[in-house]
Amino acid sequence: MANATSVTVRAGNDQFRGLYTNTFLVRATLNADSLADGAGDTDTVAVPGVALGDMVLSASLAVDVAGLIVTAYVSAADTVSIRFQNETGGTVDLASATLRLVVVRSLA
Repeated sequence: MANATSVTVRAGNDQFRGLYTNTFLVRATLNADSLADGAGDTDTVAVPGVALGDMVLSASLAVDVAGLIVTAYVSAADTVSIRFQNETGGTVDLASATLRLVVVRSLA
């Protein structure tokens, strides 16, 4: 598990024209495993305050993801999971990089 190095929570209804009650801006350092073709791996980031049902709007790494499929989602209270899936035809080993996430809690 990677711990978030920075979490900013904006509460209120000014984000996205009042669609969300909270916005979590997360920055963490992540070192994904080397993945052979067809393999996948899931890493987690501790994000205090997120809850099941919150949505990850954006996940961005500060390196080229080299064709990996990257999916981020809230998997438990205070936890965001990031799934890496390799379908490139070769082995991919990403360098350690800064991960940035935007997580929101919907009004509805």
